[in-house]
Amino acid sequence: MTQPLRLAHAAGHEKNKWGDYDRMPDPSAILNAVVAGVLLGGFYAAVALGIAIAFGMLDIPNLSHPAFVVMGAFATWVLNSTFGIDPIVAGLLMTGPFFILGVLLYRLYHTCFESRGEAPLQGLAFFFGILFITEVVLVLTAGADYRSVQADYIGVSLNLGSLTLPFRMLVPFVVSIAMLFALQQFLTRSFTGRAILAVSQDKLALQLMGVSPTRIKALAFGISIATAAVAGSLLIIIQPVEPSIGRDFIGRAFAAVVLGGMGSFWGMLIASIILGITESIVSDMWNPSWAPAIAFGFLLPTLAFRSGGLLGRKL
Repeated sequence: MTQPLRLAHAAGHEKNKWGDYDRMPDPSAILNAVVAGVLLGGFYAAVALGIAIAFGMLDIPNLSHPAFVVMGAFATWVLNSTFGIDPIVAGLLMTGPFFILGVLLYRLYHTCFESRGEAPLQGLAFFFGILFITEVVLVLTAGADYRSVQADYIGVSLNLGSLTLPFRMLVPFVVSIAMLFALQQFLTRSFTGRAILAVSQDKLALQLMGVSPTRIKALAFGISIATAAVAGSLLIIIQPVEPSIGRDFIGRAFAAVVLGGMGSFWGMLIASIILGITESIVSDMWNPSWAPAIAFGFLLPTLAFRSGGLLGRKL
């Protein structure tokens, strides 16, 4: 994890010259680490939401999704630095262009792979290439330097006794939960949303209703890329960004989707929070380099005893 994403406060313990801890952290430090992990998990859910749609519902291995998150972060930076638009508003404004981009990208993927009956595994190379092409385009257009945004709530914290809630994490958490809830309502209450759920379960039944599965999948994939615009605006609120930073979230995002259950939004949210809390505590109490390994350690026993993840379908 990059340094800016180490959100929990110092645990209040010191190391001796051998690197061992000479006293245990106080409870308030542990509480702050847990809360920071929950907020971090909310952001991970925003990143994983698009993958939950593409990979969990459509069986499209969009490995390049975190690159579109970074693209959304840079688009937010442009709107914020040029026009002074709030980062959250900028992210919402970019959902339209990103949706169109997602539809066009799916059409290309469908023409090259799905229409020919190719296996999703063969599409990995396609999206892997998109990942690096996106990074190169960002480097050529925006440079390799870190970029950040300005907003009134960045750098401000809410203090509740010994508990500290940084608004740069609290705001993204609230926006992430709102986006997840809104998409869940769209999928369960609208005809298009129910068609998206149906295309992942029974294409033939959808065709018998006179609906094109290809058209529905294009809309769903467009929505998944649109969520990357919002997730990117949240990312650049949390920390400065540079073009290759999206690679840090590939493993975490896919792990959250698989651990939560393929296509289950709420399971993905729970899994994201588990990953966030684990990383936060391990980073604060021990060595930050151990955090990803211990966090991913939850994935193996969960899938061993529950192959469908926490709340999803079996793999």
